[in-house]
Amino acid sequence: MKIPDSEINLEYIRASGPGGQNVNKVATAVQLLFDVVNSPTLASDLKGRLIRLAGKRVTAEGILIIEAKRFRTQEANREDALHKFYELIRKAGEKPKPRHKTKPTKASKEDRLKEKKRRGEVKKLRRNKIERE
Repeated sequence: MKIPDSEINLEYIRASGPGGQNVNKVATAVQLLFDVVNSPTLASDLKGRLIRLAGKRVTAEGILIIEAKRFRTQEANREDALHKFYELIRKAGEKPKPRHKTKPTKASKEDRLKEKKRRGEVKKLRRNKIERE
């Protein structure tokens, strides 16, 4: 899915970490901002999955914020932020498989009861002789 560039807002900020004196002068880190709630491109079910998948990266207003500050250059961080964003969109685009309820088998029920009985016997042996009788 291709999102129009007009919906993606890129802001450049100063990054912490390696870079020497350059880190205090140049805004190399990138913040990608995307308004999930008001996006006309995304379907409503995709928006819900994207918000759930993004977690804390989505603000209360429904704006997705992705930070990229791994690299020392602005261009590399911009590419990294866009890659993270499109990967998140791709994951949200996958529809979850429906879960089918199953019942425990007769054998598994019997095994569970046998194990409960065995554990009870072990605990009974730990008790005082007077309590066991």
